[in-house]
Amino acid sequence: MIHRSGVEKSGRIIDVGSGSTVLIDFLLSEGYQRITALDISEAALTATRQRLGAQTTTVEWLTADIRTVPLPAQFYDLWHDRAVFHFLTDPADRNAYLNTLRNALKPDGQLIMATFADDGPEQCSNLDVMRYSPEALTAVLGDGFKLIEIIRHTHTTPWESEQKFIHCRYQRL
Repeated sequence: MIHRSGVEKSGRIIDVGSGSTVLIDFLLSEGYQRITALDISEAALTATRQRLGAQTTTVEWLTADIRTVPLPAQFYDLWHDRAVFHFLTDPADRNAYLNTLRNALKPDGQLIMATFADDGPEQCSNLDVMRYSPEALTAVLGDGFKLIEIIRHTHTTPWESEQKFIHCRYQRL
């Protein structure tokens, strides 16, 4: 989806809920130059920094809560959410996230959001989650986003249980 988004290698990308995923490794290996890794867990970001070693100097590391972090206005070309949004079960928390997103993503920017599908699990890591169909997620985002692409994915956990996800790509209007 990132390749199909058309974001330039010099475009600004934020990975919300970056954690210790290998997405940052992939982006760097693909030549992306302006990456922000944001997560509420300093330990997770530290693990990624340690794994990447010297490559980390080109990444901006933000330990922050996406609901309250002051990001620059209309700054990012691509916003990637690796399953943060579905943990926001309180409407006020979702609205705070969406306000941050709308402020920080450039007009015509791309949003890639992965959430539990409407037939996905009701809990993850003993936390309640929200589940979305592509239509429901689009409605929550509002009129400022145009749905471009949907991928449905079934993830098998290390404990052999299945978790159904949707990955949706939007263009900011």
